[in-house]
This record gives sequence, C-alpha cells and structure tokens, in this order.
Amino acid sequence: MAGESKDPLHGVTLKTMLEELYDYYGWEYLGFQINIRCFTHDPSIKSSLTFLRKTPWARAKVEDLYLKTLDRKAD
Repeated sequence: MAGESKDPLHGVTLKTMLEELYDYYGWEYLGFQINIRCFTHDPSIKSSLTFLRKTPWARAKVEDLYLKTLDRKAD
C-alpha cells in the first residue's frame, strides 16, 4: 500500500520502547546489555528518557535492542 512506512520503529515512541524493554527484561538485564548509568544506578523511566533523548548513541542501542526483542517475540 502506498504511504506505509517500512521502518519497524515508525510510530513507536522512545517511552513505549523503554517501557516494553523494562517489562520484558527489567533494569538489571537492560544495564547488562546496554551499560549506561541511567540503567545501572537508580534507574527510572523518567531519568532514562531524559538521558536517551540527549544521547543519540545510547538511543540507537536501545532501538537496536528493541528491534532484536521484537524478533525474539515473533519466533
């Protein structure tokens, strides 16, 4: 169909990604997979969103893990 995006992240907010990853893995595993302070030291959705919105390389890692998780769930 015309106009449909082929980007699997189209329409998915960073908050949604983070909440789904947290629900699926928990903070400990997220901190292990993506070793950033907002996941390893007193983590919260709010503080993580603040950091990820300002840090493109960290956001890219979260997006990559989210896509891998979607693939795992589909199997």
